[in-house]
Amino acid sequence: MPSAFLKDASPPTLLADKPREMDEARKKQLAICPTDDDTIAPKTKKPHKQSFDYIWRTGLAGGLAGSAAKTMVAPLDRVKILFQASNPQFAKYTGSWFGVITAMKDIYREDGTRGLFRGHSATLLRIFPYAAIKFLAYEQIRSVIIHSPAQETPIRRLLSGSLAGVTSVFFTYPLEVIRVRLAFETKRDSRSSLSAICKRIYNEAPPPQRPVSGPAVFAVTTEAVRTVVPRAGLANFYRGFSATIMGMLPYAGMSFLTHDTAGDILRHPALAPYTTLPRPSNSPPNKPAPLRSWAELFSGGIAGLVSQTSAYPLEVIRRRMQVGGAVGDGHRLHVGETAKMIFRERGIQGFWVGLTIGYVKVVPMVAVSFYVYERGKTLLGI
Repeated sequence: MPSAFLKDASPPTLLADKPREMDEARKKQLAICPTDDDTIAPKTKKPHKQSFDYIWRTGLAGGLAGSAAKTMVAPLDRVKILFQASNPQFAKYTGSWFGVITAMKDIYREDGTRGLFRGHSATLLRIFPYAAIKFLAYEQIRSVIIHSPAQETPIRRLLSGSLAGVTSVFFTYPLEVIRVRLAFETKRDSRSSLSAICKRIYNEAPPPQRPVSGPAVFAVTTEAVRTVVPRAGLANFYRGFSATIMGMLPYAGMSFLTHDTAGDILRHPALAPYTTLPRPSNSPPNKPAPLRSWAELFSGGIAGLVSQTSAYPLEVIRRRMQVGGAVGDGHRLHVGETAKMIFRERGIQGFWVGLTIGYVKVVPMVAVSFYVYERGKTLLGI
């Protein structure tokens, strides 16, 4: 009898367990559905390019890249500024490698190691936000202009790089003027602090104008214009800005275009086994494989060579305009006036003064900049 009772009781027990088994089977079937797979086992999402997470990571990688690159070439940058701005004490050294070495020896003998890095603190204050904004703006503008691999055209890459360079210059140009003025000073007894340089630039005014002769209406109009146009103030921190913008358009555009194009060539299937590294586990799915160190430095160096050549004459004009208050009568020169002055003093060669040292400085600087930026992006998972 007990055995019969157990036999009669087993079917209800099995029936009670059956819905539970069906629920478990249904969950397993649902897990197979690709749309619900992330609910069961969520995947790690990569930051969107417009998200704050992506923006700060890109800015950090770009700022560190610019700081590392500028620190490496700071002594050469100091000598190049002295050559470009026609500093009277160093004008005799221009035009040869021996002159570059001699100029560096003179600076070291006069001021020591600190002399070779004079103005570098202002450089770092400027270069970190400048490089951060430049690389960040490039990524953002690129994502708007280039939506797919089919749109990866040279003109779109050139436009993205040019707009990124202009954006970064606009926000950081006053710091560049301060840096150049600090680097331009050479006399031990005339060293100025950062605050003193800022005050001097702010208070610099053009020389007094000669009395206006002619009809009374013309004289009154001219005097009214003089009262409106600023003779000093914040406008002094934007000396040479127009030349900078004109120079930045080809410089930044050609830099990013050349780097990306060289990267595409080095990632060609025939070269990829020798030039690329395995894709990191945290790399975004649409990001190409990272280049080996030598290949990344090579593509960055070629980018620096091409961009420096394309924009150097405008860079010389910009330097002369930036030190306008330190050389001459303080008259605020325009681009055309500065170009005429350079041509009158040295001819066509005056626009290429310091180009050799410019190559030696820019090629490794741009190479290190792109290398640190790309490695920084990889470490930060973007």
